[in-house]
Amino acid sequence: MDDRVILHSDLNAFYASVECMLNPELKGKPVAVCGNEAERHGIVLAKSEEAKKCGIKTGHTNREALKLCKELIIVPPQHKVYSQYSKLVRAIYSRYTDKIEPFGIDEAWLDVTCCAKSIEEGRLVAEQIRNEVKTELGLTVSIGVSFCKIFAKLGSDLKKPDAVTCISRENYKEKIWPLAASEMIYVGKATSKKLEKYGIRTIGQLAQTPPFFLKEHFGVNGIMLYNFANGNGGLKVEADGYEPEAKSIGHGTTARYDLGTNEEIHVLISELSQEVAKRLKDERLSARGLQLTVKDNGLVSHDFRKELQMQTQSHRIITEEAFKLFREKYNWEKKIRSVTVRVINLVSENAPEQLDLMTDVSNEEKNKKLEDCIESIRTRYGNSSINYASIQNSPLFTPRQPAVLPGGKKME
Repeated sequence: MDDRVILHSDLNAFYASVECMLNPELKGKPVAVCGNEAERHGIVLAKSEEAKKCGIKTGHTNREALKLCKELIIVPPQHKVYSQYSKLVRAIYSRYTDKIEPFGIDEAWLDVTCCAKSIEEGRLVAEQIRNEVKTELGLTVSIGVSFCKIFAKLGSDLKKPDAVTCISRENYKEKIWPLAASEMIYVGKATSKKLEKYGIRTIGQLAQTPPFFLKEHFGVNGIMLYNFANGNGGLKVEADGYEPEAKSIGHGTTARYDLGTNEEIHVLISELSQEVAKRLKDERLSARGLQLTVKDNGLVSHDFRKELQMQTQSHRIITEEAFKLFREKYNWEKKIRSVTVRVINLVSENAPEQLDLMTDVSNEEKNKKLEDCIESIRTRYGNSSINYASIQNSPLFTPRQPAVLPGGKKME
């Protein structure tokens, strides 16, 4: 089988770059897009190259960032604006191929084998894309060109900003193997630490480790990482519009203040469960399991899971089961800073299931109709148009506001 020609395109400092493009007065200055500190989301989401040179990193708190750079300009995020520009960039990609696989809002893989038969021809396509994004949108991209997705992504990280890097079968051992194993996609912190425990610190060392050893200590994931380090596997780029099958659906938030009562936790779980239930219905899925994650004010996360007695899309059931799980598992040694509700073990909403004799099917149907009615009103008139009294009257509840473009125009 002939090699594919695959690009990985990564928009440089995307959020910050969009802000600088929309407001030319910010260009050349240290800029950081940060969450709202008053709502305890005050961390750096993106930073300009000038801010990066000051040592500011994504995830720093606003205060940490300002300590590193007193001249730092902090701007609030405009997620709908960024989403629009992401679509405009993908429209440029689509001039060259229909095989575009998004990887977040600012990254994508492109299979350009249809118009490039070699890595060198792929480099020319990448240069054209880079120039068109810069000329038409005022943004820059770094693009990796390779014969597989894993190396293309590593290539886009090697040289930033505004650059093209080629990783071929002739040079990948020279360019890729010396990199830390943690640089490779799917090698998270836990896996990286475990690899290091066995003296495997670089991608090259991972590539030269006997597969049976990796399988023994890492299971099937060990074989996957071995193949990736050797440029095998992970080749297929899905066509534009492809959506991976959802393995879980979750929604989380940081509370405005540390929570210290069961009543406050119930309100927050209920609000989060509304979004989870909506997404289940939108995806035509039902959940057979539930996961609850709470982070205490010492920044320690606690994960709890349970299987559900019957598959569900119900906001009420998700709320009840998540809250029951919380009361059973959390011992209240510390107050709670953030909560995430996640449904797992997803199946089609039409998947058959065995009900027990105690299940009141008629009552569940009534609850479903009520929830569907509430959701249709929220969809038509906005999330704050109707809500449960326990949520609406709580100081934890934050009605969602439309994004605002420069000049004051609202985006619905």
